[in-house]
Amino acid sequence: QVQLVESGGGLVQAGGSLRLSCAASGRTSSTYAMGWFRQAPGKERDFVAAISWSGGSTFYADSVKGRFTISRDNAKNTVYLQMNSLKPEDTAVYYCAEATKTLDEYDYWGQGTQVTVSS
Repeated sequence: QVQLVESGGGLVQAGGSLRLSCAASGRTSSTYAMGWFRQAPGKERDFVAAISWSGGSTFYADSVKGRFTISRDNAKNTVYLQMNSLKPEDTAVYYCAEATKTLDEYDYWGQGTQVTVSS
């Protein structure tokens, strides 16, 4: 079983930055990719970014390209999401997730961390 714990959320003004972290523990040897998703109130959960665990290829939603950067530290089993130039529409609960087979299916999820961007 894999456990994912997010941290780094908070309240920030528009234009500011935050860095989210997600630490994985448990059976992490089968990690294929890690991803970040977000869910705003009353909306569905949306993909934000993903990174392959071996090669480090990255993928982003169009809405965050050029502003967010996903990275990983394999030795620490940790994935990060650097968020710059934040906008009020980035306000959401951000979830970390782990995929063990493909980028289209995530098997483990964290509990989420709140990000609030004030205008």
